[in-house]
Amino acid sequence: MKMVSDRKKYFCGGLIMTIKLQIYKCSICGNIVQILQEGDGNLVCCGKEMELMGIQYDSDEVGEKHKPVTEIKDGKKFVNVIAHPMTPEHYIQFIETFTDDKNELHLKFFKPEDVPEMDISFFNNKSVNSIEYCNIHHLWGDNVMPENENGDYSI
Repeated sequence: MKMVSDRKKYFCGGLIMTIKLQIYKCSICGNIVQILQEGDGNLVCCGKEMELMGIQYDSDEVGEKHKPVTEIKDGKKFVNVIAHPMTPEHYIQFIETFTDDKNELHLKFFKPEDVPEMDISFFNNKSVNSIEYCNIHHLWGDNVMPENENGDYSI
């Protein structure tokens, strides 16, 4: 399994900078936030700096399945994580898809017992990336994002 993000920070003229669509989590209360507008500075919650969440990718995953999969069914395009448990103790909390340029995204939340699947036909023929968040195993991606100029693979 490849864990993608070594918690690197992005520096711009000596200032810490966030990157569009990165996801951060508070290690104290569990709040999760996503960057919609890039900016300078640190994200802080409960008096502590929030942690940048890495995305895991594993083409040889065994046992439980986390990797979001894109499929065509009845002429429509779907993203799902069908083989994953959906119990109150262990479930997919959300799936997010976004275009390569990060200018369009779709986010769908799930509850235990839901089927973790969403229709993404509205993206038409655009190339999309998908991630999902498991309440126990955190973020998983559908393919390895290209390494950026800072040597990191996070969104």
